Order: sequence, then structure tokens, then C-alpha cells
Amino acid sequence: MTNVTEVTQFLLLGLTRDPELQVPLFITFALIYLSTLVGNLGIIMLILLDSHLHTPMYFLLGNLSLVDVCYSSAVTPTVLAGFIPGDTVISYDACAAQMFFFAAFATVENYLLASMAYDRYAAVCKPLHYTTTMTQSVCAGLATGSYVCGFLNASIHTGDTFSLSFCTFSVVHHFFCDVPAVMVLSCSDRQVSELVLVCVVSFNVFFALLVILISYMSIFITILKMPSSAGYQKALSTCASHFAAVSIFYGTIIFMYLQPSSSHSMDTDKMASVFYAMIIPLLNPVVYSLRNKEIKSAFMKVVVGKTVPRIMISTM
Repeated sequence: MTNVTEVTQFLLLGLTRDPELQVPLFITFALIYLSTLVGNLGIIMLILLDSHLHTPMYFLLGNLSLVDVCYSSAVTPTVLAGFIPGDTVISYDACAAQMFFFAAFATVENYLLASMAYDRYAAVCKPLHYTTTMTQSVCAGLATGSYVCGFLNASIHTGDTFSLSFCTFSVVHHFFCDVPAVMVLSCSDRQVSELVLVCVVSFNVFFALLVILISYMSIFITILKMPSSAGYQKALSTCASHFAAVSIFYGTIIFMYLQPSSSHSMDTDKMASVFYAMIIPLLNPVVYSLRNKEIKSAFMKVVVGKTVPRIMISTM
């Protein structure tokens, strides 16, 4: 009979136990986290301070930046603590809280990306009706719906995982309390829990992907019908950054969660988790602002304190 007792804490193995790698990795991930905070909070401040950015596109982008800060902050401090000599122990309640907030904000990002795809569809395919399609109430509804779905999803996963029984000594082969890494430690039958995980994640991912694919198919058809190359290039550049972010995000999510735990390689999962937990929040500000004339103009106006002509911005 399996010895099952009340578990009060978990031991996180972290990314590596190699002492020679711990200091370089600590510095690397600390810089990544700092850059993530500066980049995303900077975008939020620019959107709040520049009235020209008070549009549906930037409202959704501001929420995306906020979510990136939140779900990166749910994980990265624990990762950094794992590089400090000694065992990284996390309490039962702290592990549940970390899982909840990470799952919540990751799901919110999932639906925000779908909302942004719909926004791009409205901007490219129905430009004359854009202001009446993407009204303030519609934008607020899309954002609110994303948060509701996110926290509902997190409640399901966290409740489902921690309703299982765990053995006395629970070692998490990961650098944070991710659902598959914790669920695999259960001493009880977890087939139903795994099925719930796959079904709920599948619905979230494929519903959002369906919205994104339909939006981009419509955009692509509209672009092909454009008579001028200038309009073609403008429409393409408008969607390129979002498409890049979508590809990275959904590629890692599908790889991580839509497979049974028996086929999971924890080392491989750790590398994939680094991408969606730390690299994607770092890349999003770069992807969405690198060639964005409005963001550059707002930066010059807010930080430098002067307005730069759009022609000069386009050459930067």
C-alpha cells in the first residue's frame, strides 16, 4: 500500500546543479528579468502618457505587457533563488500560489493574442468600420474576458492538481511549480487529472488559434487584393510582429502541455519553459516596438521631451 502523508513543502531541483554554471546563469537570468521589467513597464508608461497611443491596438498591447510582467515575476525570482547554494524549498501553499498565478497570466496572454489578431483583422480588412468595430466597450470586453478565462483556467488546473495525494518526499524536477512537473509526483491515480489538463489546455489553445488563423487568413486574402505595393507592405508590417510572437508562444505551449506525462522529458521541458516563462516576456517589447513608429515617437516625446517628425522616425 502506498505511503501517503500530508506534504508541506516541495524541493525544486532548478535548472542545473553544476556550480560552474550557477553564477553565469544567475547573472544572465537576472539581466533578462530586469530587461523584461524595463521593456514592458516602459511600454505601459508610454501608452499611458501619450494620448496618441490611446487606441484599441495599444490598449491590448498595454495589457499584454502587464501580463508579461506578472507571469514572468511569478517564476523568475524562484529561478534566481535556485542558483543560490543550498536546496530550493517551496512550501505547499507557495507552490500552489505560483502555479495558479503563472497558469492564470499565461492563459490571459493566450486570449489577449487572439484579441490582438481580431484587432488586426478589423484594421486591415475593415478599415472604414474600424472605429465602430473596436469601440471602448468591445476592447474592455475582450480584455476582461481574457482575464476571466485566465483565472478560471488557473483555478481548474490548480484545484485539479492539488486535489491529488503526494508522497512524503516530493522533488519537483523543474525550476518552478508547473502543472505537469507537480502532477507527475502524485501517488494517486492521475489519469483523470491529466485528461482534464489536456482537454482544458486544448480548448484554450485551439480556440485562440482558430480566431488567430481565421483573422490571418482574412488578412492575407485582403492583402492579395490590394492594388498598391505600399498598402501591401503596410498591412504586412502591421501583422508581422504579432505573427512572430504568436508562433513562439503557441509553439512552446503545445509542446509543453499537449502530451501525456509519460512522454515528458523534464530536461527538455525546462528548456521549453525558459522560452515561454522568461524569453517571450523579454522579446514581446522588442518585437512590438522595434519598428513601431508610434512607439518611437512616443518615446522621443515622453523621455526626450520633444516631438520628432514622423519622417525622421521612419528613418531611425
